[in-house]
Amino acid sequence: MSIWLDSKSRILVQGMTGSEGTKHTRRMVASGAEVVAGVTPGKGGTAVDGIPVFGDVATAVEQTGANVCVVFVPPRFAKAAVQESVNAQVPLCVVITEGVPVHDTAAFFQYAQNSGSTRIIGPNCPGIISPGLSNAGIIPADITGRGRIGLVSKSGTLTYQMMYELRDIGFSTCVGIGGDPIIGTTHIDCLDAFEADPETDAIVMIGEIGGDAEERAAAHIAAHINKPVVGYIAGFTAPEGKTMGHAGAIVSGSSGTATAKAEALEAAGVRVGKTPSEAARLMRTIITGS
Repeated sequence: MSIWLDSKSRILVQGMTGSEGTKHTRRMVASGAEVVAGVTPGKGGTAVDGIPVFGDVATAVEQTGANVCVVFVPPRFAKAAVQESVNAQVPLCVVITEGVPVHDTAAFFQYAQNSGSTRIIGPNCPGIISPGLSNAGIIPADITGRGRIGLVSKSGTLTYQMMYELRDIGFSTCVGIGGDPIIGTTHIDCLDAFEADPETDAIVMIGEIGGDAEERAAAHIAAHINKPVVGYIAGFTAPEGKTMGHAGAIVSGSSGTATAKAEALEAAGVRVGKTPSEAARLMRTIITGS
């Protein structure tokens, strides 16, 4: 089992013919993912490493049975690209693109919500990987193995670090949700999916300063999550009054600080590490008992 991505996932890559699209398509294929199509307007009928390129998503889905879309298009084209995947009823759309205008994200997320057919992960995220089964995005596939920990993270680099630190135990699925102010899939969405997954025994949740997503997740954990959760909040050492990181890391007064988020999680029964390595040690204790 895994959440949203498994060995039956058939991936199409929007923007596959661009430099980043080509590079990461090759990495996905090398990791064992089944990439069946690329989409670039005007380049239908060509191919990248034998993978056919189509001019539009609907044709690609019709001819290849693709059920996951990974978006590598430039920011100004991201809204149209996602809406095209929604129109083709692709169940999962992973938006890697960074710098998408918040207004555009709000528009395509609502468009997907209204359709009821497509889950959005991202934008500005590393994607999702179910180690040993499939990989949709830019997460390195060789830093961990398959196991029984679920991971949801705002931060791409901290996703990789946690995967590496717990590589000997392994993960069922790792989801990088991105840290923009508006994102398609939240901590809460992933927590619920991991709670329902019989092959996930425990969950690591990584957050960042800014906003109130982690506080809302803490309340949800207290009410709905029975599996053990370990947390880490990036930004404990952020200087007070300074703007830190990307657009999502906006702290207003005491709200949104790492301390406030950690306190909310701990009140919900989550064990919170002060560093990524400490969080990994806490999870190791839960899984191994030592």
